[in-house]
Amino acid sequence: MKLAERMSRIGTESAFEVLARARALEAQGKSIIHLEIGQPDFPTPQHIKEAGKRAIDEGWTGYGPTGGFPEFRDAIAEYISRTRGIRVSGANVCVVPGGKPIMYFLMTALLEAGDEVIYPNPGFPIYESLVDFLGATRVPMPLVEERGFSFDLATFEKALSPKTKLVILNSPGNPTGGVIPKDDLKRIADLVRGRDLIVLSDEIYSRIFYEAEPESITQFDGMLEKTVILDGFSKTYSMTGWRLGYGVFPLWLATAVERLMVNSNSCTASFTQRAGLAALQGPQDDVDVMVKEFRRRRDAIVAGLNTIPGFRCSTPAGAFYAFPNITGTGMSSKALEELLMTEAGVSCLSGTAFGEYGDGYLRFSYANSLENIEEALARIRRVSARWT
Repeated sequence: MKLAERMSRIGTESAFEVLARARALEAQGKSIIHLEIGQPDFPTPQHIKEAGKRAIDEGWTGYGPTGGFPEFRDAIAEYISRTRGIRVSGANVCVVPGGKPIMYFLMTALLEAGDEVIYPNPGFPIYESLVDFLGATRVPMPLVEERGFSFDLATFEKALSPKTKLVILNSPGNPTGGVIPKDDLKRIADLVRGRDLIVLSDEIYSRIFYEAEPESITQFDGMLEKTVILDGFSKTYSMTGWRLGYGVFPLWLATAVERLMVNSNSCTASFTQRAGLAALQGPQDDVDVMVKEFRRRRDAIVAGLNTIPGFRCSTPAGAFYAFPNITGTGMSSKALEELLMTEAGVSCLSGTAFGEYGDGYLRFSYANSLENIEEALARIRRVSARWT
């Protein structure tokens, strides 16, 4: 018995593979500092945990509506309308277990073999994996370090074709921490507005920014009708294990995604939706505290990486990743990832885990304590003699 051919085209998320290798080394007694996994190291805020526990006690443990409870969908719609400066309703919202199902359901609903998908590279690896899995055609869009890891708009314009069915934006972005400037978003909107395509705007890091607040392409004329917003609770509220995300769709797509949802998951856990409602409607102090600490860590890791021979690190505007250029070391990204883990005891990710244009970079997640970040920098400095 063989697996279906399409299984040979599906990828993975390297962060979890590298994490497993790092834990195996720890089991052998090696000290490892984890800067590979994209998971906030803060607890879920207390009022959210209490809401989840209360929901279980109150019996929110059965099936719920496939697209999410109406009051929760309405709360999400109010939040999105207020923060993006647009107007959507609960009917536009589909609640799912995490952010990835939005990518999977949208691409499954839209893509045929040969359809082209423009996506950021280096970018979240699941974009590329799903494009391949569904038999569509990859059109990787290089992110330009000199532009704050935004698209080169001339290259983007040339990449658009009659076969382009989906354009993926991610701002703030993983792995670069880049934020797409408003002027760039407007130009992208102008280029795609008259085309028969959909934009997936992955805004999962929308609340984790340090200077200017990220903008959404949905604000521009005609874009709300052709854009899907992906957001959720994992990053903002440190709820990665709760598996709670959502998409905001044009109505015709919301109906299609709900059909896929009922065929796969039936519904998202009822008690987690009650916790999500508390997250949106309760105090936001914990989010503010977390982002303030991430900013402190960002400044420390960027300054430290820029003192290491062969490293050059720009300052990320959002998310919680540093993405230094390491071409000055003379080593490949993958070789340096391996050396840092085995010899320095620092676990990070090769830029190539995020696509071909990530070669020459490493990703460090600063979702770890400042003390551990400083120790990791010291360890990297100690082994830097290997390439200087």
